[in-house]
Amino acid sequence: MKSILNQTWPELSPAQARRLIERSQRIPLYAHAYAFHLNFRSNRIAIEDLLGFARDHRLRGIKIHLDDGEAQSLRHCDDARLQVLHSLAQQYGLEIHLEVSATDRAELETAVRVGRALAATSIRCYPRYAGRVSEIIDWTIHDLRRLKELDPHGQFRFTLEQHEDLRGEELVRIVEAVGNPRLGLLFDFANMLNARERPLDALAAMGPWISDVHIKDAQLVTERNGWGHRACRSGQGELPMALLLMELLLLGDEQPQVVAYGLEEEVDYYAPPLRFADEPADPFIPWRDVSETEMPEPGELEHRLAQERQDARGQLHHVQGLMARLRRYAEGFLAEPRTESP
Repeated sequence: MKSILNQTWPELSPAQARRLIERSQRIPLYAHAYAFHLNFRSNRIAIEDLLGFARDHRLRGIKIHLDDGEAQSLRHCDDARLQVLHSLAQQYGLEIHLEVSATDRAELETAVRVGRALAATSIRCYPRYAGRVSEIIDWTIHDLRRLKELDPHGQFRFTLEQHEDLRGEELVRIVEAVGNPRLGLLFDFANMLNARERPLDALAAMGPWISDVHIKDAQLVTERNGWGHRACRSGQGELPMALLLMELLLLGDEQPQVVAYGLEEEVDYYAPPLRFADEPADPFIPWRDVSETEMPEPGELEHRLAQERQDARGQLHHVQGLMARLRRYAEGFLAEPRTESP
């Protein structure tokens, strides 16, 4: 498995080294609700708590799904509660980024309605269709061409995430066909594995279009001539996290191209393979439900909920440590000789 996820550290020019040092010191990190997935499903935390976590740890904002929190989710909030959340985010100086798990008109309309009430700045989506890959691409292009109609004043950045079925070049094909300057790509550290694509290959294909990121770590699982992944604590998996962060931070010459990095710790989340080595030229993707982590047994719940909160803090500390390692690596190219990677 290590050969699948192998990594080669690049040589940096002095300009790239200075860029990496500067950007790693001000990386725009966002709290992600999925890091508290089990706590949200158990009604142990609310959206206010996620905002508080982001404020307490000096993050830029939050990324949250319309359905995080079950009956207490944004989808079910009335206007008064949405106004309270909007006011709290403003008080804390935080951005809100919304996420939905579809590209159809109804879901995007709901996201836009809630987003306007919250003064959100970004909406993430991904196709969740059953069909041939070519059909999914065509349906998604059709869906996303409605964005100008749904958001005529350009309040939102829209991002299309690679979410376990489509590969990087297929997503780029969608974005280019839609032709909306407000639409970009969201790069997830692990989701390309399920489409049998390597992380660095996906990043190379998607690179010019990436504006947002989900940071996480995972173990690669080989099944039935395909790859699945099981998410784990950051630093305990097989993903080349530091190298991916380096490449993402370097995107954009004058200004950083990536504007938001979500801390999406997903310990024990499992996703099966959807693409295979022996698949036909236009493979069929089966229907799948929205992403969820399996709930622990009742006797283990309290421990798991506490551990999840600790893991979220641990991921932040791990990413901060990676930023320090990247700075040390970059500094080596400003003071010869360069001898090793971090």
